[in-house]
Amino acid sequence: MSSFYNERTVERTAIALSELLDGHPVATFVIDVDHVITHWNKACEHLLGWGTHEMVGTRQHWQAFYTKPRPLLADLIVDNIDPATDRNFRDKYKPSSLIDGAYEEEDFFPNLGAAGHWLQSTAAPLRGNDGKLVGAIQSLRDVTERRVAENALRRAHDNLEQTVRQRTAQLAEDIRQRQSAEEELRRRNIELTELNETLSRTQQQLVQSDKLASIGQLAAGVAHEINNPIGYIFSNFGTLQSYLDSLFCMLDAYQEAEAAIVDPVVAARLRAMRDQVELGFLRTDIPTLMQESKEGIVRVRHIVQDLKDFSRVDSQQEWVWADLRHGIDSTLNIVSNEIKYKADVVREYGEIPDIECLPLQINQVAMNLLVNAAHAIGSMRGRIEIRTGCDGEQVWFSVSDNGSGIAPDNLGRIFDPFFTTKEVGKGTGLGLSLSYGIVQKHHGRIEVESVLGQGTTFRVTLPKKRPPNEQKEATS
Repeated sequence: MSSFYNERTVERTAIALSELLDGHPVATFVIDVDHVITHWNKACEHLLGWGTHEMVGTRQHWQAFYTKPRPLLADLIVDNIDPATDRNFRDKYKPSSLIDGAYEEEDFFPNLGAAGHWLQSTAAPLRGNDGKLVGAIQSLRDVTERRVAENALRRAHDNLEQTVRQRTAQLAEDIRQRQSAEEELRRRNIELTELNETLSRTQQQLVQSDKLASIGQLAAGVAHEINNPIGYIFSNFGTLQSYLDSLFCMLDAYQEAEAAIVDPVVAARLRAMRDQVELGFLRTDIPTLMQESKEGIVRVRHIVQDLKDFSRVDSQQEWVWADLRHGIDSTLNIVSNEIKYKADVVREYGEIPDIECLPLQINQVAMNLLVNAAHAIGSMRGRIEIRTGCDGEQVWFSVSDNGSGIAPDNLGRIFDPFFTTKEVGKGTGLGLSLSYGIVQKHHGRIEVESVLGQGTTFRVTLPKKRPPNEQKEATS
């Protein structure tokens, strides 16, 4: 009678386990100690493509994974074999951190589906009420998408590292070429200065154009010459700060020693001298003065750098790839004295690529437009807006002001040489004409919109690169 009840209990347990596994979304199968499949749930059928009726009662579970017989993790558990000793699992498995005696693995199975699948497996022992091993259970999860994503991320990471290495090498070469160009520029500085003076004498009718060209060349030389003494001063300030700290420490030591002075006359004279020189005030004021002076030197260095960036003498008036925004910022710093007392400048820069251009000439265009915008603003403080953007293969920048505007009758003449609406002596009428010629040389266009009494917007549109025929002529 006891045997009958045990068999009924095992049968009910098996039925309950089957119902539990069939309702479980994770693919799971169970084998007994003879490696016979006792359970093969519906998730297993869906993932592996083998039906329950084909598998239960057989030892063919390997067929769902391999083309020839091979043990699975569940088989090793049933046979009490350490996966570390099996060549198929030696580098792929790890003991489970949650279940005692269980193992986990992750492997690729090319026979699953059209392109194969990555599966994550967990196999655990099954024991009876007496603790005796009665089989093993193995669950499977499809992690193909995760592995594919990881592999793609790894490849992207490798490609990024390669790109960084290449870019680093290119930057090193760019720095070397820039240093070589600067050496050449220093050698030619005197010659270029003399040339600018000659042009200034022989081209009086192009005063505005000559000023802009000479500013660019002279700024480079001035910036270079100023950089050296500024560097000395900056370095000496650091040394002076150290010396002052040492002197203050020495004064502290003298002040502490005052109490030990026996002669009251000497002590009184020291106290009087300390009060006379206002030692306490000097302790607080000298560091402040040092800091303010250091900030002034840093400001001078920034202005010098902007002069060099504006002149762009490193380009040697050759066509190079440049960022319009950088040139506009340098130009703003150069003409800030013309603008800062008249208008607030608002920059709304859109993302734009570098363009192939003559940077110094484009800077001259920006300078003319910015100065004209400042001159168009009356006695009340105004507003100048600078924008950049990209339209397909073209890049543009615009300068807008809320000044007096341009009369409709004059709009058609503003690019004519020597035409100006400014007072006598305040304009040559060549700024916009020069700008128009530079933009035409770059195969671009310059457009204007203006409302009298409300303001004006100039928009300059330039191609990203020169036409192929010009590139060939430059290299031939």
